[in-house]
Amino acid sequence: MRIGELAERAGTTTRALRYYEARGLLRARRAGNGYRAYGEEDLHLVRQIRLLQDFGFELEDTRPFVECLQAGHPAGDSCAASLEVYRRKLAELDAGLARLGAAREQLAAQLARAELLAAGEGEPRCELSPRRPL
Repeated sequence: MRIGELAERAGTTTRALRYYEARGLLRARRAGNGYRAYGEEDLHLVRQIRLLQDFGFELEDTRPFVECLQAGHPAGDSCAASLEVYRRKLAELDAGLARLGAAREQLAAQLARAELLAAGEGEPRCELSPRRPL
């Protein structure tokens, strides 16, 4: 199939496919007329990349999954390097959730104090910590 058909079937753009190729994630074969030619295995590979990106993975994080598929494995996450990327991503998500949970608790406490003040039952004060990245 040509690049336009691959892009359409994979739900992406030809520009993205060219970018994947430039980054070494996708290997295009050339037809006799010089056009890029792709097979069903390329469609599977691009769908794997897109799925991982939809889950918030950076493009470079998809490399172990791509390499696993290119090595002939039936699934991109059946190799040790892919599993390690999953573990790292889960740790990142857990850390982000912990930061969000702490920010939520702090905001809820501030809201409770503000509601008491609005009801005339407290002294005005803002006890939010200095801004930290979420």
